[in-house]
Amino acid sequence: MNGTLKRAAVACLLMFGLLMVNVTYLGAVKAEDYRGDSRNQRSFFARYSVDRGWITADDGNTTLAKTVDTGGDYRFERQYPDGKMYAHVLGFFAPESSRGVELSAGKYLDGSHPDLLVRRAIEFISNEPPKGASVDLTIVPRAQKVAYDALRASGKRGAVVAMNPKTGAVQVMVSVPTYDPNVLVEPNKAKVATAFNKMVADEQDPLLNRAVDKTYPPGSTFKVVTAAAFLEDDPSRTPETQVDAPQVLDLPQTTVGLPNYGGAACGGGQVSLRYALERSCNTPFAKFGMELGWDKMREQAAKFGAGEPLPFTLPVAKSDIGPEEELAALAQLSIGQRNNQMTPLQMLLVAAGIANGGEVMTPYLVHKIVDPDDGVMDETQPKPMSEAVSAETAAKLKDMMVSVVQAGTGTGAQIPNVSVAGKTGTAEAGDAPAPHAWFIGFAPADDPEVAICVFIEAGSAGTGATGGGTAAPLARDVMQAVLQAK
Repeated sequence: MNGTLKRAAVACLLMFGLLMVNVTYLGAVKAEDYRGDSRNQRSFFARYSVDRGWITADDGNTTLAKTVDTGGDYRFERQYPDGKMYAHVLGFFAPESSRGVELSAGKYLDGSHPDLLVRRAIEFISNEPPKGASVDLTIVPRAQKVAYDALRASGKRGAVVAMNPKTGAVQVMVSVPTYDPNVLVEPNKAKVATAFNKMVADEQDPLLNRAVDKTYPPGSTFKVVTAAAFLEDDPSRTPETQVDAPQVLDLPQTTVGLPNYGGAACGGGQVSLRYALERSCNTPFAKFGMELGWDKMREQAAKFGAGEPLPFTLPVAKSDIGPEEELAALAQLSIGQRNNQMTPLQMLLVAAGIANGGEVMTPYLVHKIVDPDDGVMDETQPKPMSEAVSAETAAKLKDMMVSVVQAGTGTGAQIPNVSVAGKTGTAEAGDAPAPHAWFIGFAPADDPEVAICVFIEAGSAGTGATGGGTAAPLARDVMQAVLQAK
């Protein structure tokens, strides 16, 4: 009898143990899967029971995303007053997913962040609806509108991204074509899925944030990086150093030479480094790259942030100069072609690092987090990311980039009574019949308050698109808007 009881007791204990293991597994390991399961109606309703925090700019004076109490079954509704203009920054808060700042700052916005747990407990006891914190962004609304209107009105595809080079605060981030996030927030899974799938199928790719999601050949804007490596390699070099500038550069192990843009001559075969950058001559910079070698070119690009994912509020595609190949490939990547692939945000950091005396600041979008009682919970402090070049090299590069805008290919970026530094780029885009057009720069050159990168995608501005004629004037307008907003 005792043996039978013992066996029964052991069996009960084993079953109880298995039950506890299963409960722990379901509650801890699989909880997130069940919470996100599309069949979980409780989770679906819960997403709309929170008075989600607002997203603002300009110290809370401009509303970018807000929550409205409908009083219905799906009580709190998300709205984006200027949705299309800010879509790629904000993302969206959909029935089952989110992206952009709505995702990266989601725990603050929905009140589930550990810093808000006391408040959530008070709300639970008082039976009040949960309320999230608000997120204030670094975006300058006036400049954002200028960039958005300029890209949209012209029918161009591309991106504009600008930042304060001294702090890393992103002032503008626009990508066009865009989409309306308001059609993705309705508490109707079927309708939202249909709208989202339509966007995915659109050949214009409106969901793509061209500022950070994809890399492109940077063209001649990368000559600034090559010039940086050339100057860092020998501190005695200056903007007036004479360099070889043949009309066509012979490339090793190939019968194909590398010409200047349009086959043009660059001076008389030997010019100053300043002149080579002003006129965006290909042959001197291609020669620099081959002489410096892969390691030095890769190291210089890495100091500006290329080669690793950038630390940022939103995910960023990795920029890179590509794998080591023959010297002919090195010559081509040194002028921003071949396997050289950069995001507009990465090329912005090149301009910003030079503007800031050689120090690249970590880019960020969130200015501060404000709790439901209007108290500041957190505020982003500027943080250096890397030292790309010495202060002396940065000064030399700045000097030459001012010449580019004053008398070179970047005159379209000139602002009355403001000194502007910049570099244009016109990049071949595979089999596309037209090139990408780029501009990077900053202003005022003597005390920079804004650095910028403008990228116009191949074919969207016609076959004659160039960095100087297409991208530089847009950069001028946006930089002017940022400066006027001060």
